[in-house]
Amino acid sequence: MSNSVSEINPIITKEYLQTQKEGQYFERKGLGEADTKATKIAEELIGMLNADGGTLVFGVSDAGEIQDLKTLGDKIDGYRTLTFDFIHPACNIKLEEVEIEGNLIFLYHVEQELERIFKRKDNENVYLRVHDTNRLLDLDRIKKLEYDKSIRRFEEELSKDFDPADLDEELLQEYKTKLNYKGDVLDLLVKRYLANKKDGEFAFKNASVLLFAKDPEKYIPSASVRYIRYEGTEALTGTSHNVVKDERFENNIPRLIDEMKAFLKASFKDYYFLDMESGKFKKVPEYPEEAWLEGIVNALCHRSYNVQGNAIYIKHFDDRLEICNSGPLPAQVTVDNIKCERFARNPRVARVLEDLGYVRQLNEGVSRIYESMEKSMLSVPEYRENNGNVYLTLRNKVSDHSKTIHDSIMQRIEKNWPIYNDTQKKIFQYLFYLNKGTLGDLVEYTRINENTVRGYLNAFVADNILDKVSTKQRDINAIYMFKKH
Repeated sequence: MSNSVSEINPIITKEYLQTQKEGQYFERKGLGEADTKATKIAEELIGMLNADGGTLVFGVSDAGEIQDLKTLGDKIDGYRTLTFDFIHPACNIKLEEVEIEGNLIFLYHVEQELERIFKRKDNENVYLRVHDTNRLLDLDRIKKLEYDKSIRRFEEELSKDFDPADLDEELLQEYKTKLNYKGDVLDLLVKRYLANKKDGEFAFKNASVLLFAKDPEKYIPSASVRYIRYEGTEALTGTSHNVVKDERFENNIPRLIDEMKAFLKASFKDYYFLDMESGKFKKVPEYPEEAWLEGIVNALCHRSYNVQGNAIYIKHFDDRLEICNSGPLPAQVTVDNIKCERFARNPRVARVLEDLGYVRQLNEGVSRIYESMEKSMLSVPEYRENNGNVYLTLRNKVSDHSKTIHDSIMQRIEKNWPIYNDTQKKIFQYLFYLNKGTLGDLVEYTRINENTVRGYLNAFVADNILDKVSTKQRDINAIYMFKKH
């Protein structure tokens, strides 16, 4: 790894500045752009202060070109003082002036604020960074932001009687390597606001216990995940009790993610997925990994760890997977806007998980859950809130697919795929994923006229690919499905 150009954040190298994707924690601004006035940069910094912190680099273009701020002449001083001139109240932003190959750039290191709300000093506008955008908040949203900030405190509290011998040294070394840090690993935790140091003694915050303790449960009850497999589609009790597997996973969050990933991959059944481009029937697990893994990461990252006695539950039924997470959605986030809104309940945890590479960009997680389910022709993910908990439900089609189509039929369709037209392919797609359909269903799905679709269906029946289930010769309600051999 190339050397860091920053003494404050060792992960920042020249390559990082030029290639890192902009997101929740990183923004670049180049010279000559419309939004690089000192006031505009101040607004971006306010958004970061009110969210999760991060780094804004001034003097690197969107294309990654390293520019030279010395060309600004006397105007450069306005960028040195903008945190004092335009941000209220006084904030924790460190300006680092860095020279790369003779070119001067500014790095604004923004530390997230637990309680206070920041605004522009001259017009009192309040901003919040969400993903890679900066949002101007109205009065209602400002009130919600104040509430949200108050529920973040648990991860900042010091863990009483924590024994440093309980730290996962191997994971800490991985973290140190990821961040390109050369000093002592405990000092790195202090630098990342995960621990305090006074008179040579370290005090560890709850966030560092959740992230790096070998057994967080020892200090934070219910910092665990419980997996329950039910036989059937309902949870039954008494003599009908239908739990076939009940496993508890206890570890720090990164290790929990690794363990749950391996365990669930082995637990899911396979089914066939029709690739519309190639015409191949591919064997895939009952849920796309990107969907359930993101769901678990989000639960681990955003749960209310102060609500003790309530682990994360993963309930696995024949037809669905339910991930239950303690604590309500943050006030900024609702079931309706969850795809586009974001507010991290545990921002320290979220930042470290991103640093370690467990997520490409944590704030895109919910969107990826939706996208991966859609690509697999599965039901839309369902979020709901109930009794102070958040539930994510992913529905599969394994039971539908179990006897939908015989191997010999799949082989014939794959062989003839290049000669089928788009409408014929869509007929196969519909019947494959929904098991059966009427002429009317297929006309509506393909958006092709009735006579044309009927002609294709009759040809498939004559070719022994489909069955027509009806007692009448011309039955508008006849059911078509793949032939079972």
